[in-house]
Amino acid sequence: MKVLIAEMIWQVGIDKLLAVADVEYDPTLWKNRELLLERVKDVNALIVRNQTKVDKELLRAGKKIQVIGRLGVGLDNIDVGEAKKLEKKIVYARNANAISVAEYVIGAMLDANRTLAKASESVKNGNWDRKHFTGEELYGKTIGLLGVGEIAQRVARRATAFGMNVLGCDPYFTPYDFPIAECGVQLTSFDNLLAQSDFLSIHVPLTPATTCLFTYSQFSQMKKTAYLINTSRGGIINETDLYRALLDHELAGAYLDVLEEEPPQHTNRLLTLKNAIITPHIAGLTEESQDRTSVLVAEEVINVLHGENALCIVK
Repeated sequence: MKVLIAEMIWQVGIDKLLAVADVEYDPTLWKNRELLLERVKDVNALIVRNQTKVDKELLRAGKKIQVIGRLGVGLDNIDVGEAKKLEKKIVYARNANAISVAEYVIGAMLDANRTLAKASESVKNGNWDRKHFTGEELYGKTIGLLGVGEIAQRVARRATAFGMNVLGCDPYFTPYDFPIAECGVQLTSFDNLLAQSDFLSIHVPLTPATTCLFTYSQFSQMKKTAYLINTSRGGIINETDLYRALLDHELAGAYLDVLEEEPPQHTNRLLTLKNAIITPHIAGLTEESQDRTSVLVAEEVINVLHGENALCIVK
């Protein structure tokens, strides 16, 4: 068996695969489309993250590919319909990085309310401005969750531990489902989520229905003291409108771990704003989560190649 890994993976995953297959690992291969199309011709499995465009051309070039392993959960870079048509299975790292993403969201809220790094920088510059860095508590604030799936549920559990109110908007949940009945999430409408949230965290996939779901109209409905947190996909937000809204102080700030184009062009105007905190798609990227992700995807790829049952397969 031959396995091609076109993006970053942790060594524990490679070790799992090496026990049963020949492995070619090139974490920068996704950047070289022509070479990638050549390399996939003779492999039984392809493992990617979110940068590799696994489209119709690539899937048809990899005639021997039996399974595609996704080191994460988003599938917007994979033509799922074409893969099914060609009978190529897709496995993914279901829930492996959920804790890390949830902790990122909590960290973003804490950072917004208590700017410790800025306070430290001020002291090192010779100041002792206690009033300027008074900050606020998370206790009593409201977090709104757009999408109440696995990651959002973990955010909810942690937010309630801080004494926060938790609102959720998700058409696929009823008042009797686990996150509503057990995690303290109060179901509400999208408009009310916008109006009531002190922090609004996005947890939906990028689909035609969610593309540019957030425009200036939505930002203008939010509290001027509110923060937007996006650990999902960049295309859900209209970045031009977000830039304008932040500039107009329609909301206090945005924590963006994902962008429509990654990495961003230097001309992206969001990079110029102090109230836009942008990180390089690292919400789910902790050592623990990447060990779990790499092992899980490797094991599921092996299961498919051996004709065994895979638990994290795209239906």
